[in-house]
Amino acid sequence: MNSSQDDPTIFEALLDFLKQTRGFDFSGYKRSSLQRRVTKQMRTHNIKTFGEYLDYLEVHPEEFTALFNTILINVTSFFRDQPAWEYLWHQLLPNLLGEIAPNKPIRIWSAGCASGEEAYTLAMILAEILGPVKFRQRVKIYATDVDEEALAEARHAIYSAQDLDPVPQHLRDKYFEPLTEKYIFRADLRRSVIFGRHDLVQDAPISRLDLLICRNTLMYFNSETQGRILARLHFALNPQGAIFLGKAEMLLTHANLFTPINLQHRIFNRVSSISMRDRLLVMAQGGDQDASNRLAVQVRLRDAAFNASTVAQIVVDVNGQLMMANHMARSSFNIGIKDLGRPLQDLEISYRPLELRSLIELAYKEQQPRQYKDVARPLPDGDTQYLDVQLVPLQEDSNTFIGVNISFTDVTRYHQLQTEVQRSNQDLETANEELQSSNEELETTNEELQSTNEELETTNEELQSTNEELETMNEELQSTNEELQTINDELRLRTDEANQANAYLNSILASIKAGVAVLDRQFKILTWNHETEDLWGLRTDEVEGQSFWNLDIGLPVDQLRDAIRACLNGKDRIEIVLATINRRGQPFNCRVTCTPLIGINHERQGVILLMEEEEEAAA
Repeated sequence: MNSSQDDPTIFEALLDFLKQTRGFDFSGYKRSSLQRRVTKQMRTHNIKTFGEYLDYLEVHPEEFTALFNTILINVTSFFRDQPAWEYLWHQLLPNLLGEIAPNKPIRIWSAGCASGEEAYTLAMILAEILGPVKFRQRVKIYATDVDEEALAEARHAIYSAQDLDPVPQHLRDKYFEPLTEKYIFRADLRRSVIFGRHDLVQDAPISRLDLLICRNTLMYFNSETQGRILARLHFALNPQGAIFLGKAEMLLTHANLFTPINLQHRIFNRVSSISMRDRLLVMAQGGDQDASNRLAVQVRLRDAAFNASTVAQIVVDVNGQLMMANHMARSSFNIGIKDLGRPLQDLEISYRPLELRSLIELAYKEQQPRQYKDVARPLPDGDTQYLDVQLVPLQEDSNTFIGVNISFTDVTRYHQLQTEVQRSNQDLETANEELQSSNEELETTNEELQSTNEELETTNEELQSTNEELETMNEELQSTNEELQTINDELRLRTDEANQANAYLNSILASIKAGVAVLDRQFKILTWNHETEDLWGLRTDEVEGQSFWNLDIGLPVDQLRDAIRACLNGKDRIEIVLATINRRGQPFNCRVTCTPLIGINHERQGVILLMEEEEEAAA
């Protein structure tokens, strides 16, 4: 049974087992990415189903470390996506630091830091901007991840020359010190970078931040979990704080939390005025899961009901900023999602069809709703729309105002009907029918527009999800490529060592002033040196791999069979003198010494034949 066909409930049981036994909660991660990473680890043990792998984990607890290393893809580097870091260095950080008082600390969080390259990249940039002395006095960089093994590597701050390739040479010379064959980050600046384990889904965020770096981390989570994490990250930032994301993360559906500074480089500002809905979602993170889910459902129901209202409504907070606008208000008054959080005075609706700011102040002063009927609003096509405008102050308690709700009821048809009634009561029935028909058309149009808007939002989320999935697969391929590169380097090193050993052996054979032939256990020729070529007239390439018994040379090879077999079977050295004829046809006595070829495990893997002319005894 293939793991892709496994029962989904078994995979969920596997995730629950990881949560219960090791405290890793992967329930908010995208299932497609999780299954792909777990399946990769299963293949290393030739396991085909999630059920079998669950059984394997229960028996082999040491497997957890390998599994987590596979799931938590730690792909990072110094100055990753260099144009984005250049923008951060030369434009964003100077502006951001200029808004912070000179005596105040600078707090930065690198979430999902992996092995620490991005945290140290940021340290180098800030040290360049502030100078090393002020950097040590003011800067704290909090670098977190859920992978303890990656954090341990980050704390050492030791990197290879290849890791430092993206770092400009002048920064490498200034901030890294040689350590044997590697490089270590400067110790005096290293103390300003604090590493720790942190789970974005479960743990409380680090607060009062000026900059938050969370690159290519959100894309591993599903949309619901992303929303909860982003609400926490919004809460963590100072009012003027910024967040720096990865190239696959857009935040287009979270415009009420963050507004883009540079969309190309994925750098966003914190929206300073967060809506009540988002406050409730942040508060929900502290309770139990069931209560959080119920509260989230209530908030979504309230938003859906507000958005579906056929009466145009907007909500302005006590600071004069537009916080909410339902679908009818956005379509009627040309209000975009990006306008939420902007001052009301910057929008056309603040003075057309009537001046709202003074009316809002009057409603606060009188502490009661105010209504204005038959407000004329000229339309672009030359017609006139009539609205009933109602302002209702909103209070948290009897003394504190938090904003005002403004509704615009379209009474154009009613106004026309009143005029027609005054002219002739005979047209009343016809006018009522027209009114009913118009109301139905407006409701139908509203439903169609709402349906179209929901389809566009769904399409956008699907495209975003696809982009995140592709980025995830790209990082997986990069991780695999790095593993293959490491293996390739090891093979190249072993090949070099083998070539050196062969060269050394050939040098020894060439220096021996006697013929040398090496045979394996099947009597095939492995080595045939130059002296042997000179004795019998056969080149090395002619005899290598050939059976020794098939040679047609002046040496009577058959007379060596017993001696060779004896060496293979236990004898250590045998000498035989044979009458032979060299390659020039001259007879001579050849002394053949047969010794065993001993392998790594002390096994006899063949024989070595040493052949030399025996000198004649003196007369």
